Amino acid sequence: MKNRTTMLLCGIALMAGCAEEKEPRSVNEFLNNSINLEAAVVRCARNRTESRYDAECINARQAVSIIEAKEERARRAAFDAESDRKREAFRRTQQAAAEARRRTEEAERMRKEAEYLAQFGELPPSDSGEAKLDGAAANAPGMVIPEAEGDSGETLLPVESTPALDGGNAPVAVAEPTSDLDAVRDELRKRNEESEN
Repeated sequence: MKNRTTMLLCGIALMAGCAEEKEPRSVNEFLNNSINLEAAVVRCARNRTESRYDAECINARQAVSIIEAKEERARRAAFDAESDRKREAFRRTQQAAAEARRRTEEAERMRKEAEYLAQFGELPPSDSGEAKLDGAAANAPGMVIPEAEGDSGETLLPVESTPALDGGNAPVAVAEPTSDLDAVRDELRKRNEESEN
């Protein structure tokens, strides 16, 4: 009986030794099943010296490297896309600022040109490029100035022309006309009514 038991135990041991070992899980299996991958990583991390050359641990580490590389590529692609959006927004802002500056400079140039032409009783050029002459609508300093009357009713004319104090060439009357505020107001009112018509 002893022999029988010994033989039986030897047979079981032989069968166990000859039984096929379980195949280690592959990298693709780990990539497709994150729970198995996490379990393998935890098991392999417990005893690194024994699991260093274990095939399943090697495959798990390789699967982790592949997943990290994919995540890094995705992060880099998202960062590049965000950078492109910011660059495009900055480019649009720069273009809008340049256009606004150009329009402001053009408006300022047109204002100065209109101011200059108004000195001569001309309107600034229209869109067609032709200048118009309209003394009533323009600020025309060439308007006829009525002659002033003195205290005795005689007309005072400029006695002589002297150069203007600001260096211009406009004549300045030496004799001062009398200043009657009501007459000046009436004259201004008449001129305003004429220019409005």
